[in-house]
Amino acid sequence: MAQYHLSAQLRGHEDDVRGICICGDAGIATSSRDRTVKFWTQHPEKKHEYVLSKTLVGHSSFVGPLAWIPPSDCFPEGGLVSGGMDTLVFLWDLHKGEVVETMKGHTSQVTGLVVDNSGDIISSSMDWWRNGNTVEVWEAHKVAVQTVLKLSSGELFTGSSDSTIKLWKGRTCLHTFTGHADTVRCLAEMPGLGILSASHDGTIKMWALTGQAILEMIGHTSLVYSVDAHSSGVIVSGSEDRSMKIWKDGICVQSIEHPGCIWGAKFLENGDIVTACSDGIVRIWTTDNYRFCSDEDLAAFTDLISQYTLSRKTVSGLKLSDLPGIEALQVPGNSDGQTLIIREGDNGVAYSWNSKDLKWDKIGEVVDGPGDAAAAPGQFFDGVRYDFVFNVDIGDGEPMRKLPYNRSDDPYAVADRWLLKENLPLTYRQQVVEFILQNSGQNNFVPDPSFRDPYTGVSAPKQTFKHIPKNGMLIFETAQFEGILKKLSEFNATLSSDLEQKQLSLSETELSRLAAVAKVLKETSFYHTSKLADADMTLLLKMLKSWPTQMMFPVIDFLRMFVLHPDGAALLMKTIESGNDVLVETFHKVLTPPVQPPNVLTTLKAVTNLFDKPCLRQWLKSHCAEIIDSVSNCKPTFSKNAHLAYSTLLLNYAVLSIESKDEQSQAQILSAALEIAEDDTQDADSKYRALVAIGSLMLNGLVKSIALDLDVKSVANAARTSKDLKIAEVGADIELLTR
Repeated sequence: MAQYHLSAQLRGHEDDVRGICICGDAGIATSSRDRTVKFWTQHPEKKHEYVLSKTLVGHSSFVGPLAWIPPSDCFPEGGLVSGGMDTLVFLWDLHKGEVVETMKGHTSQVTGLVVDNSGDIISSSMDWWRNGNTVEVWEAHKVAVQTVLKLSSGELFTGSSDSTIKLWKGRTCLHTFTGHADTVRCLAEMPGLGILSASHDGTIKMWALTGQAILEMIGHTSLVYSVDAHSSGVIVSGSEDRSMKIWKDGICVQSIEHPGCIWGAKFLENGDIVTACSDGIVRIWTTDNYRFCSDEDLAAFTDLISQYTLSRKTVSGLKLSDLPGIEALQVPGNSDGQTLIIREGDNGVAYSWNSKDLKWDKIGEVVDGPGDAAAAPGQFFDGVRYDFVFNVDIGDGEPMRKLPYNRSDDPYAVADRWLLKENLPLTYRQQVVEFILQNSGQNNFVPDPSFRDPYTGVSAPKQTFKHIPKNGMLIFETAQFEGILKKLSEFNATLSSDLEQKQLSLSETELSRLAAVAKVLKETSFYHTSKLADADMTLLLKMLKSWPTQMMFPVIDFLRMFVLHPDGAALLMKTIESGNDVLVETFHKVLTPPVQPPNVLTTLKAVTNLFDKPCLRQWLKSHCAEIIDSVSNCKPTFSKNAHLAYSTLLLNYAVLSIESKDEQSQAQILSAALEIAEDDTQDADSKYRALVAIGSLMLNGLVKSIALDLDVKSVANAARTSKDLKIAEVGADIELLTR
């Protein structure tokens, strides 16, 4: 069949393009990590090119799935539905370029969208919804729903991180399709035959509607994120391996490399293909030579691929682009046999220093073996063939040593034998093991738990992390009691002077008691002996329940410190257990829109401090979803301090949910923390605490697979490049967990 060639490149997004929606004849919609949706229409004169028509701004985090609503009386130019990492589903009027409806309710990233024939909007996440209302069927999938598909014939399908596909009729699961070994990431209709599925297991499958697997397409070398089919029977897929593959009758007939992973690939009706790439560019590909791009554009794209490949290619564990050029051979070596690898064109070439002739002798091209090993695989040493024979420079003027290794060997045992043979200290053991693993491409090596060092009896060292997991709770334990009391006194005077609100004010005796309680709370070193009385709780209750909303923030701030005292926490819990849940009542009072920023900040800090006392943790567990939903809805009002308090709250909830093994809470906390980590406007401390929460949940929680499905790898990679040391370090911790 005819080969696809580049037709056009749509530039406008500032970050990864995550989703594509073909909007009939009207145009193409794309979504991005830059938090926008863009709508592209055909160029009025150059029909194979597209121009940016509208940019839709409203999501507070990256945007994923999109769905098209054809033009109607309500939407004269059509409508779009978008779902984001911010858990929201927006309905857009393209004519106005505005959101006309916001659907709330999801507790984590929106992963799939369809609009059925009746106009109902179905969205998927950890749960799935119809028009913003929960549909209590998602329990059939035990983990995140990643994609949803509605066929033209009416069947509804979902694909999940549990590696299954489910066929639904109404609220009933009719059939479960099994066969994938990992997350089902994308579903598409295969006209006349059934459906297609793309999976993190690297395969694409074709299924009959009865659940029978008709065909398996193998060719990608990494996660497959997208799949689509054309009425002609041609299939396209996009993958983490940076390739778009074209399939016909189950055979890959063409593979086109991109300068980044391919999040989406869709057919236009004319057979052209649209791809969404992590480099922020939307590309259109065609087999029609009348729609080929110019020779200049093609040359520029070809050069981009070449430069990208060069920048990623490594030899001896180093980027080829970072290797010195041929000018490095002008500098004499330090010792006989010293090896130097330089860049010659697109290759790495090894040279050895000849101290007798004072020149560099060419050894040969460094073969880029699995994992970019430092030596060509398949070499002989002492008459025996090995997968690798490494040259090891131990320094101190010593000659180069040879280290033979097979992938099937235990690297710890190999290191021990080699150190003994070379008469080198066993303290080099871990360093040698890391050298072997890096240069043999075995970064995912997991030591045998039964292995014991024959010399020390100690098991192989465990993977260690610098910042995770987080243990214990963080609290806000400093307070300006004088300022709090002063503000309470001011508000009390205002109430006293108002005839209608005078009965809400405190008496002089009650104000004096507040000051006495504040004195007790200030002297933290005497908490083991100081006491608070029932009357103190009653006084606090009076203000919490009756004072106007605009006067609540110093009262809540007082409560924040009150619960840190052992008696204060006990008195509060006693009040709640009596049926008087003043916490729920107060939070509803101050977090119901329109909210006031001082109330939001003190509330976030007060809830965070509740984690300090074990007696209050069951209450926190039972209200987790409600609390996170309530405070996250207030995020547009957050100050810098409120953002920090919110990330601290999430970190404490991460620790608590790990202890209680609550997977549903962990998923909600993970999603909220990822949204913070994705936000480039966050300050370093807020982002750091969110990243620690993510890493802790992945390491000791139950949601590592969900985190991987939510593209935590990109979050970790971005964090690793941060100029803030602690963010870079925790990013490295998380990156280790993604391997």
